[in-house]
Amino acid sequence: MHDSAWAVPASNAENDVRPVPANGFVFQVHRWGPADARPVLLLHGWPQDASAWDAVAPLLATGGYQVFAPDQRGYAPTAQPKAVGDYAMAHLVGDVLGLLGALGHERVDLVGHDWGGAVAWCVAGMHPERVRTLSVASTPHPLALGAAIADQGTDQAARSAYMEFFRLPEHRAEDALLAEGAGSLSALYADTGLPAARAARYLERLSDRETLTASLNWYRAMRAADYTGAREVTVPTLYVWGSDDPALGRAAAEGSAAYVTGPYRFVELEGAGHWIPETEAETFARLVLAHLAAN
Repeated sequence: MHDSAWAVPASNAENDVRPVPANGFVFQVHRWGPADARPVLLLHGWPQDASAWDAVAPLLATGGYQVFAPDQRGYAPTAQPKAVGDYAMAHLVGDVLGLLGALGHERVDLVGHDWGGAVAWCVAGMHPERVRTLSVASTPHPLALGAAIADQGTDQAARSAYMEFFRLPEHRAEDALLAEGAGSLSALYADTGLPAARAARYLERLSDRETLTASLNWYRAMRAADYTGAREVTVPTLYVWGSDDPALGRAAAEGSAAYVTGPYRFVELEGAGHWIPETEAETFARLVLAHLAAN
């Protein structure tokens, strides 16, 4: 099935944006590609938005897929609840299912990066009947990440220490990130290798304090040791990781294989950092297209 009311884009490269009601909110959803084609849903991470997929989505659409990318919960005023508990994983997974229903699709090829990757792992583990294939950039399986954080023989706890900073009370993280014209948030992008033009696009959205708070509530709603919703994944899975990712290290990346019982491919991109959808778009799209074609 498909949403027949959604206008067919003039070309595969065109980004058609529409409001889509789901779960009591209105999500802004970007769409590329031919109507009636096999659907692919892309989930962005932090501190990004759906435009993280602007270079990847047209390539998938040109490959013959109908591609959707929502601004996830918290990233638009029309989908921005105030309570921290509203950003628990159960709600994030529920948003994916709600959007699939609103878009008229029973099953989807699911793709995620960063926090979107964590959600994608959980959707695939909890609801395999809704996921045809899973593709994840950067983010290890949540249980593998938890194991690596707990293992004192790895450096993952140090890599993940920023999460505790985001959870500080009285919104101290927002104060620090937005001080002096959002200088610290801007530096975070620059220091981790995100191209300046893309960083400027994200800063435009996340410099709004309410939006930044909502996005950080994803961290506040899930403690480091709480991976509720994570399950073994049985669907065909592609996991792409950059060897120079500053936040997500090798132990968790390689450990993810233990939590996938279905067909699995792990690809290490030598020298790549964290921002795979933005900096490795052609390589990532090529890998996803091959994964979809094989399954």
